[in-house]
Amino acid sequence: MKRAQVLPASDPESIRLAAEIIRSGGLVAFPTETVYGLGANALDSEAVAKIFEAKQRPSFDPLIVHIATRASLDLLAQKTGAVDRRLMDAFWPGPLTIVLPKRDNVPDIVTAGLSTIAIRMPAHPVAQALILNAGVPIAAPSANPFCYVSPTCAQHVLDGLGDRVDLILDGGSCPIGVESTIVSVSESSLELLRPGSVTLAELRDIMGTSVRAAAGTTIVAPGQLPRHYATKTPVTILRAPGARPAIQARERAGLLAMSAPGQENEMFCAIEVLSSSGDLREIARNLFAALRRLDSLGLDRLYAEPCDEQGLGLAIMDRLRRCAVHTQ
Repeated sequence: MKRAQVLPASDPESIRLAAEIIRSGGLVAFPTETVYGLGANALDSEAVAKIFEAKQRPSFDPLIVHIATRASLDLLAQKTGAVDRRLMDAFWPGPLTIVLPKRDNVPDIVTAGLSTIAIRMPAHPVAQALILNAGVPIAAPSANPFCYVSPTCAQHVLDGLGDRVDLILDGGSCPIGVESTIVSVSESSLELLRPGSVTLAELRDIMGTSVRAAAGTTIVAPGQLPRHYATKTPVTILRAPGARPAIQARERAGLLAMSAPGQENEMFCAIEVLSSSGDLREIARNLFAALRRLDSLGLDRLYAEPCDEQGLGLAIMDRLRRCAVHTQ
């Protein structure tokens, strides 16, 4: 099969070609500040169907639509409320996705038949340039096979979808490394549908009220499946940093350490340290790449240390729980 062309995102000609592919109904993988996205023209149902086919993504899982200007909202959303606009003023462009009532011209395949649409305005200059040059909103989930670990560099995309995408824009590693925060506004209340790098504390500062976690099992936004962002190798989350895992006889195990591990390194065949100092932003930035490296070693099991679920730690643990099979 033909492999995707990989072009430097710093070259304006690469952006021009990528935009042309989007307009003609093709697929382009591109960097955002969170992870790499797999993009298609959000208003072209046939193009969006290619996303689902390439990722083998079920049709009940809605997509996020990316825009470059606030003016594009009028094309996609029926209305925005005062709270929505306050959030946009505070966090756009950036890693916040807002769920809004959708317009009829948005294909149902984008929203999984829901009456709402998830929209964000990415801050990454490559994403901004691609959307502006394409002249259309871009639907883009993470650029990886469905439920696998999200990609944070162009090589990850090539490894997973290299024969299913027309072009990959190589913009280096993503600076944040975990997917966007997703929220839904109802009157004056705010529901957190997926944690991300826009933290609960930051949302509460803007809202001035409590932010509630999503209730129920109905999928209304991406990233809400119980198992997601998952490695092929089974992952067990330890109960505390430095906890000694109950490794089975002859089990070849790897360790995902939040910070520098203790003395019992001989227990593990491989160790990935996400941050020597335990910095949450560095941990998030390195999380998916480290999981991919451990997953490539053919080990029997991966053990992951937990982190404090404050600030960005909430998003990190959300991703680990959806990746893991159980806690020990």
